[in-house]
Amino acid sequence: MAGLYFEEFNVGQKIVTVGRTVAESDIMTFAGLSGDYNQIHTDAEFSKSTPFGQRIAHGLLGLSIASGLAMRTGILEGTVMAFREINDWKFVKPVFIGDSLHVELTVTETKALARIGGGSVTIALEVKNQHDDICQRGTWGVLVMSKPK
Repeated sequence: MAGLYFEEFNVGQKIVTVGRTVAESDIMTFAGLSGDYNQIHTDAEFSKSTPFGQRIAHGLLGLSIASGLAMRTGILEGTVMAFREINDWKFVKPVFIGDSLHVELTVTETKALARIGGGSVTIALEVKNQHDDICQRGTWGVLVMSKPK
């Protein structure tokens, strides 16, 4: 799918991504990449004594997975110019090894920016697990190019 141009985004437009299951290897790879080896993510025995009773994924891993799932929809493929901002991001519930996440995206605002040849698109996201519980939520702002003339 070719990405959507700025003019093709409409306030209220909803998109639901495919799902993706979080594996132990995802958590360990993210720990290595980020340098965050906090025991709540990496130590199964330690994590048994926490309120969660098991290891949890890094919050930023969930955010990264959400970004990847959003890109897999194809709506920004070749048309996004910049990921501009993340606002009001909340880590609502933990993500566990074996959870399957999907993202529900809703366009909440569009603003034409002629000087850049496109516009700003604000998207509300809910990252949900296999039980449809919201694990993370917030808004993203992206700059998207206009249709070629």
